[in-house]
Amino acid sequence: MTASAERLHPAVRGFDRAAATYERGRPGYPAAAVRLFARALRLGPGRTVVELGSGTGKFTRALAPIGATRLAVEPVAGMRRVFAAAVPDVPVLDGTAERIPLPDGFADAVVAAQAFHWFRTRPALREIARVLAPGGSLGLVWNVRDESVGWSHRLTEILDRYTGSVPRSRERGWRRAFDGTGDRPFGPLHERTFRHEQRASRATFVARILSVSVIAVLPSDERRRVAREVARVLATDPGTRGRRVLSMPYRTDVYWATRR
Repeated sequence: MTASAERLHPAVRGFDRAAATYERGRPGYPAAAVRLFARALRLGPGRTVVELGSGTGKFTRALAPIGATRLAVEPVAGMRRVFAAAVPDVPVLDGTAERIPLPDGFADAVVAAQAFHWFRTRPALREIARVLAPGGSLGLVWNVRDESVGWSHRLTEILDRYTGSVPRSRERGWRRAFDGTGDRPFGPLHERTFRHEQRASRATFVARILSVSVIAVLPSDERRRVAREVARVLATDPGTRGRRVLSMPYRTDVYWATRR
């Protein structure tokens, strides 16, 4: 285990062995959200964007059409291995949001997808501000399952048995780091929401649940039990029963702020 990984929340370390499952099961991102980032963060050719907690490179690939120079930082070795295979043209460094292995003023923008709620937010914001050039911006994005859909809600009920005190993006406690004025390194937080959809096989949606951190850290026999339970939901729920291709609705929440 690297020094970076040793500083992580224990649940995040589950991604080390679940990286391939993460790559297989997680959705991509809507093009409209990426275009918003291009405008709001002023990204394009000749600009540099650093992605923190890049995982297997799902969002890194979504950023490619913008034309900016991309660089990734990811603390989990298993994720970096899958990233290197999936996005061989983008360097991926071992580091955390609180200790970014880059010099002052290096980036025009920093982004994090499905990751910021894992950071120690106030130290991370100070460190992000350090590596941003003057006037640089921070962008955050999450795909959130639409739990008004019955089978999505049933999957959440399975996950909730294991969640405990693990940070969750939907609780939005991370937003407190942007509140107030004083020595805050970033200006006001802006936000937009987009609709999104993941169309895939049942096996992909089983992988989607197994890729969640609180499941990834479970013993092997318990993960197999969860997989069987998820497969049973997908085989019996009226919204999924008998269908070869399933459609999971999401909302994609996009946030951005500019360095003071």
